[in-house]
Amino acid sequence: MGIKQFIGYALVVLASLVVSAQGSDFAFYKLSLIWPSSACYPLANCKTPIPTFFTIHGLWPTFANDTAVPAYGPNNRCNANPVGPDAAVARLTPIQDRLNQRWPNLVAGRENSVFWRHEWQNHGMCSDYPQDPLSYFNDTLNLATSTKFDPFKALGVQPSNTPYLLNTLLQNVYKNVGAYPQISCSQRTGGALYLREIRFCLTRTNKTPPSVVQSCPTRVAGGCRDPLTNNVHFPPAS
Repeated sequence: MGIKQFIGYALVVLASLVVSAQGSDFAFYKLSLIWPSSACYPLANCKTPIPTFFTIHGLWPTFANDTAVPAYGPNNRCNANPVGPDAAVARLTPIQDRLNQRWPNLVAGRENSVFWRHEWQNHGMCSDYPQDPLSYFNDTLNLATSTKFDPFKALGVQPSNTPYLLNTLLQNVYKNVGAYPQISCSQRTGGALYLREIRFCLTRTNKTPPSVVQSCPTRVAGGCRDPLTNNVHFPPAS
């Protein structure tokens, strides 16, 4: 190998390492849980029966500035040789029943496995589980079904036809969990806000699964606006 070829090769390797470092240098995870009665609007868009509990959206590596780590790809080699999406889904057989129940694809006509593939491709491949999709999904299931992150207990209220002040929900979670969540809203015709997702933030450590809860840097997302003045609907199960 000539000196020019060697230098060129070294630069390529160095660039790859820089991209990898940037892609994997995230600060925390977001455990995002969906309230189906808000997400399924109109109802015809979703499979029936609609779950009466919060379902899982995902476990997302997130930078300190509260932006999501980009999906693994040519511009983001966040981990070396992560398991690919199709192979990842194929490894989930031991926990498939639990996944079908707690991590369903709510959209009518869509397979659950399509959702799992999407979440692995967009988040799992750049997580701390690049070679172990089974543990990534299983740990997410365990976090989402733990009493610590029970959304009903955390929010301190039950679904109701009467809306809640958004700030009341945020303060309740802080009181009950010890940290502020992120609440994401959807907006319907007329401007009414609906609690679509609650997201718990967990500090990234050198161990998995993540377990240290922290306040989310941004407390509202989606259609949510000023928590001090805005009411949000948390509708009963359909």
